[in-house]
Amino acid sequence: MSAVLEEVIPLDNYLAMPEAEISERIEAARKELGPRVVILGHHYQRDDVVAHADLTGDSYQLSVMASKAEAEFIIFCGVHFMAESADVLGRETQRVILPDLGAGCSMADMASIDQVEDAWDQLEEIGVLDQKVAPITYMNSSAAIKAFCGRNEGVVCTSSNAIPLFDISLKSFDKMFFFPDQHLGRNTGAKFGIPMEKIVLWDPHKELGGNTPEELLDAKLIVWRGHCSVHGRFKDWQVDKIREEHPGMKILVHPECPREVVAKSDLDGSTSFIIKTVEESPAGSAWAIGTEVNLVNRLEKRFPDKHIRLLAPDLCMCATMFRIAPQNLAWAIENLAAGNVVNEIVVEPETKKWANVALRRMIDLTEKKG
Repeated sequence: MSAVLEEVIPLDNYLAMPEAEISERIEAARKELGPRVVILGHHYQRDDVVAHADLTGDSYQLSVMASKAEAEFIIFCGVHFMAESADVLGRETQRVILPDLGAGCSMADMASIDQVEDAWDQLEEIGVLDQKVAPITYMNSSAAIKAFCGRNEGVVCTSSNAIPLFDISLKSFDKMFFFPDQHLGRNTGAKFGIPMEKIVLWDPHKELGGNTPEELLDAKLIVWRGHCSVHGRFKDWQVDKIREEHPGMKILVHPECPREVVAKSDLDGSTSFIIKTVEESPAGSAWAIGTEVNLVNRLEKRFPDKHIRLLAPDLCMCATMFRIAPQNLAWAIENLAAGNVVNEIVVEPETKKWANVALRRMIDLTEKKG
């Protein structure tokens, strides 16, 4: 929180301001701070926030950007786990600010460190850990879970690098335990030809995750019962409907979508992959995209010569990402210009140490594989 708490500018001061004034104040404070501050914006962030970002990207890109940023202050317009990763990867002198502490991730909340450690203990009790098991956590997880992977020879992955990291793990380990997104884990495993009967689901609310010891011992991939609240809502019948109503339209989805959606789609990949695919497609091409609505709308505006639509028009934006509004950004950056550090994200030293191991392992392995 702020070093001078009694002088913090109240957030309420910004809530009734006109949008134009908010924008002007953000830019004025940014100019005053100069190179001391960098604003990072995730691709799913709303347009009126992304407009002020110095750097934009997906979770992997932003984690690398955060590690290389020279600024003293990083204002992270994303969600809590992303800001934690920026604090883990950043220099000791850097400070990370999340404009709204309520900007979390429902998927990340589906796996707590206590649940993961309990699951690991249960696997040890039945002899699964007599095999070589790679714990792999999706970037959408707490720093504590990343630290768990760091301590246990595991790694962090994102939708951008899940395939190369699975490839490395399949060659070096007997099996993988992937959390918290079951869909990314299952879809990535399928790309390596792992049969569905060798992929078992771990429900943290059930003994042995709802499995028998034999199923866990025989599994090649154990996936956590978690999902993205946006991507998890896409359905395979929506793909069928597009095929019927718009013959020739390509279906492009994120691998956080359920397996049956990905299996029926033409292409699937990370946010960066989706953007690049649309960028490189010819004029007149048609795309139904299964991902967060702000990104799809942005692509539609950016490429008026292409036919772009959301796979399911009734789906909403990432609600927790949407919590960060220009008002929050203005409040955070003007307080910073006034000498008050608000909403600072600080990861506890021991957790930071081991989370850094897992994140650096991810970056190093991805760069080698690339």
